[in-house]
Amino acid sequence: MPDQRPNFLVVVADDLGFSDIAPYGGEIHTPNLARLAAEGLRMTNFHTASACSPTRSMLFSGTDHHIAGLGQMDEYMRAHRDRFRGRPGYEGYLNWRVAALSEVLQDAGYHTLMSGKWHLGFTRDLAPCARGFDKNFTFLPGSGNHYAYEPQLAPGQKHPPCMKTRDFWMEGDRFLDIERDLPRDFYSTTSFTDKLMGYLEERTPAEREQPFFAYLAFTAPHWPLQASREVMKKYEGMYDDGPNALTQRRLQRMKQLGLVDADVVPAPPTAAQAEKAWADMSADERKVSARKMEAYAAMVEIIDENVGRVLRHLEASGELDNTLVLFMSDNGAEGATLEAVPLMGGPETMGGIINKYYDNSLENIGNKDSFVWYGPRWACAATAPSRAFKCWITEGGIRCPCLVRYPPLVARPASISRAFTTVMDIMPTLLDLAGVPHPGPTFRNRPVVTPRGRSWRALLSAESDTVHGEDVHIHGWELFGQRAIRRGRWKAVWIPQPKGKDDWELYDVEADPAEVHDLCETEKGVLAQLIQDWEVYYAETGMMETPRFVT
Repeated sequence: MPDQRPNFLVVVADDLGFSDIAPYGGEIHTPNLARLAAEGLRMTNFHTASACSPTRSMLFSGTDHHIAGLGQMDEYMRAHRDRFRGRPGYEGYLNWRVAALSEVLQDAGYHTLMSGKWHLGFTRDLAPCARGFDKNFTFLPGSGNHYAYEPQLAPGQKHPPCMKTRDFWMEGDRFLDIERDLPRDFYSTTSFTDKLMGYLEERTPAEREQPFFAYLAFTAPHWPLQASREVMKKYEGMYDDGPNALTQRRLQRMKQLGLVDADVVPAPPTAAQAEKAWADMSADERKVSARKMEAYAAMVEIIDENVGRVLRHLEASGELDNTLVLFMSDNGAEGATLEAVPLMGGPETMGGIINKYYDNSLENIGNKDSFVWYGPRWACAATAPSRAFKCWITEGGIRCPCLVRYPPLVARPASISRAFTTVMDIMPTLLDLAGVPHPGPTFRNRPVVTPRGRSWRALLSAESDTVHGEDVHIHGWELFGQRAIRRGRWKAVWIPQPKGKDDWELYDVEADPAEVHDLCETEKGVLAQLIQDWEVYYAETGMMETPRFVT
């Protein structure tokens, strides 16, 4: 008889903002994600790390990224090799001190499938084929051209890694030639979905008797912002009034949906000095900026379209209602301004190399030979009412959308949860529903740590309205020199200069989700307790002081 344990489909979007999709107040056409929300649970207090690979390590390990091997992003640690060399938790890949979710489910009889971005190791022995996936189609790095277009660079030309990824594509345990092995009409979101659906369709009779764990990891809507002209045209003119107007429209919709309190006000734009205000832009500058947002919106719609394709496939095969579908973003919206970032420590900048090899004219934005991002003001609109965006330890960087559909367990479809949850909870939740205990302290003949996350079973079934205890839970974050510690409603944040005051700030994030009213002077006892909590978190995770990160 077929194994009737639940199937799992985990879908991760890359740098999707909190309010980009319709279930969270967005104007972007996302009917399939709206379906997940209508038939499942919508989380409003779900937290990740502030950047992509640390979050993914937490998803696969159930524990903190400082333990799982991505104490800092690998790309960042390469610039400081001597500082991080030999330090446990800072290997730059999903380390062997953790039992990966895919490995544990594979050993428990699940058919394990993956398509998309990995970002947890760049060699064959660290790739998905070595971490529990029966079948995989994998993009190993963190970002790249969505059309797999890579211009011919001049000999010896310095370049960002995202412009030359040809050596980092795999299927199974085999590296691919992107010119020979990828389809001519390759587009990341669609092609990753095609491959996953192919794996589902090609299952043997024996494999169909197994439950499956499928991981679909998009590289969209991470820059470069690229999408079909046909979809982009749907959004033509929609953003011509600028990011502040978009913030207000989305915030009003979030209030109507009951996602935020009626009296909440958004945080002011962060790092706004990095680009002109909308009112100060010329007409041409506004057109270019709005066009970038149109491309971004099209990328999000295409994500939704492809999620719908998988849902319809599972529905047709009769497997959808026995499949827990989880959709999430890996961190807040990307708001960095990368134009002035130096390449390899030399005088040439990322903006300079892009201008040399790409066409970012208004008419060409979104095409394969364009390379743009949309900057901090649009990102702040996407994360409002929270403060800041990706790579910040404030809520804008770590509070993300998360939808869960699983009819056998979700007791109240279309419900909204404000319970604090974390990406570390996903592994314990899936193992719990699969009836699979975590194997620690030993797995596959190696010692492993146990997860720090907790199962959502009681939350999904409405037996409880909390996972970690709303008043007592303690959670920490650290990346790129920014740090935060939270106990219940209180959150202390340390942001180095020049972005912050280089000292602890204190916020009541339930009353002040925008983190704009610093209470460190009036609540000194609370701050003292949180600093003690930080020291415990620091010690438990084996964290180390890191160089400051400036973009």
